[in-house]
Amino acid sequence: MSTKTVTVAETRPEIQFAKVGQPAPDFDLPSTKNLETLAENVKLSDYKGKWLILLFYPLDFTFVCPTELTAFSDRIDEIRGVGAEVIGISTDSVFSHRAWLKTPREQNGIEGLKFPLASDVGGRLAAKYNILVEDKMVALRGLFIIDPEGILRYAVVHDLNIGRSVDETLRVLQALQTGGLCAADWKPGQETLKV
Repeated sequence: MSTKTVTVAETRPEIQFAKVGQPAPDFDLPSTKNLETLAENVKLSDYKGKWLILLFYPLDFTFVCPTELTAFSDRIDEIRGVGAEVIGISTDSVFSHRAWLKTPREQNGIEGLKFPLASDVGGRLAAKYNILVEDKMVALRGLFIIDPEGILRYAVVHDLNIGRSVDETLRVLQALQTGGLCAADWKPGQETLKV
């Protein structure tokens, strides 16, 4: 008897997976842009002309997630200073997001977060980025950078227990913005490679 590994692409052929260098999958998701009414969605088209960081995370009210989201929020001025915005995304509902956003940081909340959280209930967008853990219906820690024209330029995926680095995200973002060839460990302000 032979066994065959079945990929998500084989079981869900309608999904167009995200690929670096290709247009990012479009989205229109419920969000916390208006925390009181929860009536304002976030759309990829809202960010045309800006760099966009999609910050997928597994679940609200967990342990590593608030450290990441608040770290990006605490440095949002630096991120916006280089022409980028951030959206946090999980498979939780906007109601869960709102409750978490209203919970003080000292109680494991993310009160004062300076960017919206989007709700990907059902994991359709996470599936398009190939980071959906289907048996748990949560996203892995995926970080994606989309350029001002809507092209996916960077993708990194972490397992559930490892947080991401704001420093590295800013370094990569600024490297992408040079349009040049950036050597290993390139830092903003350094020369790009000459060919």
